[in-house]
Amino acid sequence: MLSWLQQDPGGFLLFMLYRAPAVLLALSAHELAHGYAALRSGDTTARDLGRLSLNPLRHLDLVGTISMFLMGIGWAKPVPVNPNNFKHPRRDDLIVSLAGVSTNFVLFLLATGLSILLAKALYTPDALAYFGADYLLNFQKEGFAIQLYPQNDAHIQVILRTPWLIHIQRFLFQLSLVNIGMGLFNLLPIPPLDGFHVVNNVFFQGKIYMGGKVFRFMHLGLLILLFTTNFVGEWVMKAIYAVQGAILPLLLRLFGVA
Repeated sequence: MLSWLQQDPGGFLLFMLYRAPAVLLALSAHELAHGYAALRSGDTTARDLGRLSLNPLRHLDLVGTISMFLMGIGWAKPVPVNPNNFKHPRRDDLIVSLAGVSTNFVLFLLATGLSILLAKALYTPDALAYFGADYLLNFQKEGFAIQLYPQNDAHIQVILRTPWLIHIQRFLFQLSLVNIGMGLFNLLPIPPLDGFHVVNNVFFQGKIYMGGKVFRFMHLGLLILLFTTNFVGEWVMKAIYAVQGAILPLLLRLFGVA
């Protein structure tokens, strides 16, 4: 993405017009879900600090947000939680940890379902019959990639029944991509990600405790791994393809779109 920004800043910024609101919504909804789950479990810390909000300015972490924009995986500023206030500490910590990624998966399903419903109005009947909805909506297919980038507008006009709807479809594509990427990334069992808390509570009964310094060192290690290697990005992308590749056909059959 950085090379793209340098070579074609106009095209990059146009692409970001669709990506930015999807990223901000995914990050804000993720943290709001953590805070709301904590509140329901007896901890009012997030509410008292004004973090029960969809306002992205209350949640954004500079590095995590930049990572979301450029790499499609990232994080927000963690919602403060005090486990001492939980009614059932281990169970509630698990619920709070899963709340964020569960919200991301719900948004992924919602965006995918809406993109399928939009397909009948957006694409011509001939295009749907010839290419098939899977070719146009599957993350791994060329048809999806061509639509994702605004600079391809001239090439896709022939398949569009209602051209202005492509702007809504591109936002839904980005919302789907960003949320499934964020959800899967945060399930990695690495501190300070949500997946660590899930593994700790399910397999170790919450007995693994890491102080603030250890968490900061682990966070730094994750950042180094993320920005100096392709390991995390490649794993998340494979998981994204696998999840969407399994769910999309089911939703296409459910909505009756060929």
